[in-house]
Amino acid sequence: MAVAMKLDPTCFSSDCPSRALFDQIADKWSAMVLAVLSEGPHRFNVIRRRLEGVSQKALTQCLRRLERNGLITRRVVSLSPVAVEYEITTLGRTLQKLLADLHQWTLDSLPDVDAAREAFDTRQSNDGFSGIQLGKRLE
Repeated sequence: MAVAMKLDPTCFSSDCPSRALFDQIADKWSAMVLAVLSEGPHRFNVIRRRLEGVSQKALTQCLRRLERNGLITRRVVSLSPVAVEYEITTLGRTLQKLLADLHQWTLDSLPDVDAAREAFDTRQSNDGFSGIQLGKRLE
C-alpha cells in the first residue's frame, strides 16, 4: 500500500519558497555535484571532468545556486595561477543520505523502468499513435 505524502496544498504554488529550493536541489546537475563533492573538496575542472556532458556555463550556474543556498562553499586557493575549490557544507551533507537513497532507488528500479518503457514503446508502435496527430481521427 502506497503512503501518501503529507503536503501543504500551497507547496505547489509558483511563489512557494520550498518549491523554488526543491527545483534547485532537484535540477539536472545539483545532485551529481553534491555527490562529487561528498568525496571532498574539488576544483571546478575536476568537477566538470567527473560530470560528463555538463557545460562550463551550466556547471557555473549550478555551483552558484548551491553556494547561494548554503549547500557548498567556494574558496580561492592562493596558488599560481589562482584556483577555486568547492566543498560541501554541513547543510549540504544533510542531503547526502536522501540523495544516496534516491540514487539507490534508480539502480534498484531500473529494470522495472526499462520494462515499463519497453511496454509503452510497444503499445505506441502497435497502435500507430506516436503522439498528437493533427487533422487525423482515431477510428
